[in-house]
Amino acid sequence: MAITIKDIAEKLNVSVSTVSKGLNGASDISEELRQVVIDTAIELGYKTKRMRKEENKKLCIFIENMDYESSNQFGYEIILGFKQMATRDHWEVSLIPATAALQSSEKYDNYMMRNGYSGSFMIGFALQDEWMEQLSKSKTPTVLLDNYIEQNPNIGYVGTDSREGISLAVDHLVKLGHKKIAFFSGSPNSMVTSDRYEAYMHSMAAHNLTVNTDMIAFGYYVAESARHHVPDLIASGATAIICGSDLMAAGAIQECIQRGYRIPEDISVVGFDDLPVASFIEPSLTTVRQDRINLGKSAYYVLESLMNNVAISKANLRAQLIKRDSTGPCRR
Repeated sequence: MAITIKDIAEKLNVSVSTVSKGLNGASDISEELRQVVIDTAIELGYKTKRMRKEENKKLCIFIENMDYESSNQFGYEIILGFKQMATRDHWEVSLIPATAALQSSEKYDNYMMRNGYSGSFMIGFALQDEWMEQLSKSKTPTVLLDNYIEQNPNIGYVGTDSREGISLAVDHLVKLGHKKIAFFSGSPNSMVTSDRYEAYMHSMAAHNLTVNTDMIAFGYYVAESARHHVPDLIASGATAIICGSDLMAAGAIQECIQRGYRIPEDISVVGFDDLPVASFIEPSLTTVRQDRINLGKSAYYVLESLMNNVAISKANLRAQLIKRDSTGPCRR
């Protein structure tokens, strides 16, 4: 079902004429409201006639191993932010699942050229993926989320500063009196996991805290992963657990409670991402916020630069610690 101007008006609780003015650049509407109208239109999938007439301006987002279909999922706002910026410049953006079959069927640069795409944004890729191996020599402007390719001016990186984020979490826990701080994150084959692990080791050393290898665990970025690893972290004496994602943190909280531990009285838990669910978990989750809308927007900025032969290597957004109820003073 096609999205209409009326749908946008109902979403924003404004008149149809206001939406029409915003979409058509009328002078008697504020720039701020006009942009809100356009951003909402993009989110709902509406396209103006002018947008539909634009030809030969095509970008794509390849997504793998990441949920993105609802606002509660990590990839949703990243994709939305990218689309908002690209559509303002009249780019058509295609969203393409990067399956193993797709990657093995054709080389990356060939696929991009054959389909007329000027550049791409890759989300959720693993270092061992077939197309990732081809990027070291790729001529196609490409931006990666949380992955980095060295010595290729056509490839850029966008992410949140993991060192700053983990450092904020460790500092917060240390101020609460915690010394036995565990680290529980995703697959070590992921660049972002490696970055956060190194940040954890660096932050612990900065506080002169001993790192016990029994307090380090790698799983998957899902809640179910906690039941395989959190019991061992508890047994090692951890009074706090820093998790690589909010979903892992939610699983860790559930696992602790099921074993009779109180959060945060007995064990403090910190997440990473600040998904919408983080504020609804019981207790509400202290977490490191990633501004996902701005991650998507930054990815577009980097890609636009690459397409104009400005070789940006990395764009790191600042992290922010959001303090809620899952962390408290160390009492063990």
